[in-house]
Amino acid sequence: MDKIKGTIAKYSMLHDGDTVVVGLSGGADSVTLLHCLKALDMDLNLYAVYIDHGLRPTETPHEIEFCANLCKGLGVSFCEEQISLPPKIIANTQDTLRELRYEILEKIAYERKAARIAIGHNKDDQAETVLLHFIRGSSLAGLGGIPPVRGKIIRPLIETSRVDIENFLESLGVKFITDSSNLTQKYMRNKVRLSLLPMLKTYNPNIVDTLARNADIIRGEDSYIERIAIKKTMTLISRRTDRRLELFLSPLQTIEKTILRRVLKTALGSVETMKGIGAVHIDDIITLVNNASAGASIDLPNGIRAIKGYSILTITTEEKPARINTYALSVPGELVIKEAKVVLRAALTDETQGGENKLCIIVDADRLKYPLTVRGRLDGDYFYPVGFGKRKKVQDFFVDDKVPKDARDSIPLVLSGGDIVWIAGMRGDERFKPKIDTQRCVKLELFQMKT
Repeated sequence: MDKIKGTIAKYSMLHDGDTVVVGLSGGADSVTLLHCLKALDMDLNLYAVYIDHGLRPTETPHEIEFCANLCKGLGVSFCEEQISLPPKIIANTQDTLRELRYEILEKIAYERKAARIAIGHNKDDQAETVLLHFIRGSSLAGLGGIPPVRGKIIRPLIETSRVDIENFLESLGVKFITDSSNLTQKYMRNKVRLSLLPMLKTYNPNIVDTLARNADIIRGEDSYIERIAIKKTMTLISRRTDRRLELFLSPLQTIEKTILRRVLKTALGSVETMKGIGAVHIDDIITLVNNASAGASIDLPNGIRAIKGYSILTITTEEKPARINTYALSVPGELVIKEAKVVLRAALTDETQGGENKLCIIVDADRLKYPLTVRGRLDGDYFYPVGFGKRKKVQDFFVDDKVPKDARDSIPLVLSGGDIVWIAGMRGDERFKPKIDTQRCVKLELFQMKT
């Protein structure tokens, strides 16, 4: 009891008068947990829940009866809940059951207005979890094992060994149930418990304490690094939507790789459509940031792309810009370019200047060959940019204007005959600029399509 009280105080798990949902299986851990919470002088309102996983139909009725009688004897409210498994479980069955179990407990806690959900994980469970994560490969978060507190969930027995728990019940003369599924080596956790840990104890008799202590240290260091990463991330986000994340590139390139991994994970986690990107793909993004040239991009799972710009790293789930087909544009006339999601409009005008900007240009009507042609860029394209004074390749213009590589094919080029009149939305051609003696002009405008 003293050890459990110490754990509760150390992690600020409970307050006087709290309503607590207790996961109760009838096993030694959960029975000890319920007894100890009941014995605390904190006026707790306890509500025990048995969750039927539907995997042991011959044993479950006896366990439910045992738990119901235990709660009745302690004066604790009790209920039984059943997990409904989906027809097809894509993930590991045990992982799926655990997620569903927590969902049920969270639902009951919400309904009961419970401040906490108490789970009976002990120090041996902690050691097993650390070993499992190490075997499978894990980040620091995994090697930190089971957190004593996570949201509403608390684990008052996390610093108490399984031997101490069973001795405690024996001293009270309290019985418990042994789940038969814990005795089979069908599951990896059971293999660790029944085979690996006993073998490791021949090298270090205190291996459980050692692993639990290491997990505690790692969790502390992991938490510290995480706080640094979160603060750093807040300064790096240039723009964020539900499908697009933009990060300032230069600062990313100066961050140590250890922190950069965290920064990218935190940033990606802040966008719903980008959560769950694995460590290997985060390393791919880091390689893009540090080694690729501007305009390079990589494809990631779930339709995510990372694009290295000149000053911004863009990570997006938006569709990749499509290459523009070839169209004719009448004057006057209007052209919808669906693949670029823009509209081009051409109109005759008496204006020879004024009102021009990147989305609007006025050109000499008598220098044009009709109809105008609109298409995407081709190798070897060149024009005479207004204000530049000499010929320039379109490719070089895009590079100098810092246009991302995968956006270049989606920029409309307006041509008269074979000559570029306007790189739409960017720059006109000096050859078609109205002169002093120009009589008629054409106004070209670019609009975003309305969705």
